[in-house]
Amino acid sequence: MEEIIEEQINDGNQQHDDSLEVNAAADQDQEPKVGMSFSSEDEVTRYYLNYARSMGFGTSKINTRKRDDGKKYFTLGCSRARKYVSNSKNLLKPNPTVGVQCKARLNACMSSDGTVVISRVVLEHNHELSLTKAGYVRRNKNLDPCIKRRLRLNDQAEIDGSRNFQSSVVEANGYDSLTFGEKDRNYIDKIRRLRLGTGDAEVIQSYFDRMQKQNSQFYYRMDVDDKSHLRNVFWANARSRAACEYFGEVITFDTTYLTNKYYMPVAAFVGVNHHGQSVLLGCALLSNEDTQTFTWLFSTWLECMHERAPNAMITDQDRAMKNAIDIVFPNARHRWCLWHIMKKVPKKLGKHSDYESMKTVLHGVVYDSLSKGEFMERWEKMIKDYELHANEWLKEIFDERYRWVPVYVKDTFWAGMSTTQRSESVNSFFDGYVNSKTALKQFLEQYDIALRDKVEKESMADFGSFNAEIACVSIFGFESQFQKAFTNAKFKEFQAEISSMMYCNTCFDRLDGLKSIFSVTESKKLYDKMKYVVFNVSFDEENLQCTCYLFEFKGILCRHILSVLKLKDKTESVPPSYVFSHWRKDIKRRHTLIRCGFDHLAGNIELQRLNKACDAFHEVAFMGINTDEDLLKVMNWIDNLKTELSSKELLQAQQHIDNHPSGLNGPAS
Repeated sequence: MEEIIEEQINDGNQQHDDSLEVNAAADQDQEPKVGMSFSSEDEVTRYYLNYARSMGFGTSKINTRKRDDGKKYFTLGCSRARKYVSNSKNLLKPNPTVGVQCKARLNACMSSDGTVVISRVVLEHNHELSLTKAGYVRRNKNLDPCIKRRLRLNDQAEIDGSRNFQSSVVEANGYDSLTFGEKDRNYIDKIRRLRLGTGDAEVIQSYFDRMQKQNSQFYYRMDVDDKSHLRNVFWANARSRAACEYFGEVITFDTTYLTNKYYMPVAAFVGVNHHGQSVLLGCALLSNEDTQTFTWLFSTWLECMHERAPNAMITDQDRAMKNAIDIVFPNARHRWCLWHIMKKVPKKLGKHSDYESMKTVLHGVVYDSLSKGEFMERWEKMIKDYELHANEWLKEIFDERYRWVPVYVKDTFWAGMSTTQRSESVNSFFDGYVNSKTALKQFLEQYDIALRDKVEKESMADFGSFNAEIACVSIFGFESQFQKAFTNAKFKEFQAEISSMMYCNTCFDRLDGLKSIFSVTESKKLYDKMKYVVFNVSFDEENLQCTCYLFEFKGILCRHILSVLKLKDKTESVPPSYVFSHWRKDIKRRHTLIRCGFDHLAGNIELQRLNKACDAFHEVAFMGINTDEDLLKVMNWIDNLKTELSSKELLQAQQHIDNHPSGLNGPAS
């Protein structure tokens, strides 16, 4: 068996990268065959790299050796050829691995004159291939000299890295066509993006029109008053609209970010994708935050999303939002942001003489109550012990307890979200794209660029779940079941529940009709003391439910149910209904097929010509200007070309004057 040597072709080796540019010849995507001959090792490596990219896999050098006959033998293979070896310090939290001992490879022999002949070929892979994800394979990314030069010059000009990187994305017409990744550039420290320019509502309309021309499914609405003054703007691109089909069941809505020039709140509709990442489902700029404005916005969003209303919605404690949600989404479960409520505690209760101890008790009542009855009992005791009967704020939030207290809302699916911090993180994500001088229309352009970065992060996570598996930490069959079904991020969360089974002690309690009721005692450490919490699990052959409601809340089976399955010797698999579809990696979701609008040159023939000319000039500059004579020849050619083009431009201008005598003084009357 061939020994695999850690000699995967290193992207960081700049000279090696330059010599192995991915410029596939017309016949270089053909299948490798025994007997094929190449002039050098670089040529066969370049050939196999291009073939791999056309098939949808990555490559690595597996081994190389020199024999007594003077010939060099080496093996190029699939990048997933390695054997899995865990380097995790915690055996219960293994790292993702790409190694699956794939046997796909080619063996080659290089003679003393440098000629290389393929001696053996294995084409079959033991894993799935994907053309759409091949671009994320590290070896398939390559910085060509033109891009490297531009990045260096932009860096010297103090142009920040992400703006630098985005120019390459636009030029390549999208991330899919880019030959290198954002992590491959070494000059980027901060984020700054291109600006749309200055202007008013008419320019914003022009921007939306351009976006709609790129994709007819781009949606926007502009709300104006009776004097045609712009009040509110909402927009969502085609990808966001398609993503809502899968991730619009639970959304958070927040209005915390202001563009300082126009003092307009940015309202973000945010969902959670199958990796647990934030995904934007629409955005708006508002002139006011009253019930009428939110009603217009929610109605517009609902129309945009084909009348697909959310099942659950998280907002902050805003009465205008509450009223609008009751009007537009009457069937949605509306939850207040727990974080927003709890951060008001110092302001509302900070003057109390026993504030510190009372705050600790309040946190225990809110976070540690396991049933509604327990919450009521502990709340009443807190009010009595600290004489808080007259506190109006506590009365108000108690009356609305079913909107924010965890024990009252945990029976609903919230995709694991307990606060609107996801919305806020999206707003903070715009930091670096805009500043205090950012105009309204500039924000729209920056939003579009920021959203592309989110799309790229989702694509990278898709590739990670497709290309690498996280090893199981147990022998239970249901762990392997979820390993195959869930994305890596969500499988890690499921593994955390498996690991925590060691803290659970399970015993049969009673029969309730056809259901068996089990008591699961979990050991928890609280303030350096052990605490024992009892959960009840209801079990029959097809139905599982725990009083912790983790599955209902998050879509992940809890450690208590898993402990019961272990006790009942039902560890091979769980019913399919408990493999929550929201977190599955094997579902083909339509929104991933929709590209964001990258082609800013579309419809602008002059810019397209300029872009092509620049590419050609760069290519000439790097072809072979090795001497002063070569440089002089190129510069003379450019001077002659400039003279020729200038003469042509003067001739066209003179012809225009001859045909239109009034041309120098404006149009004829």
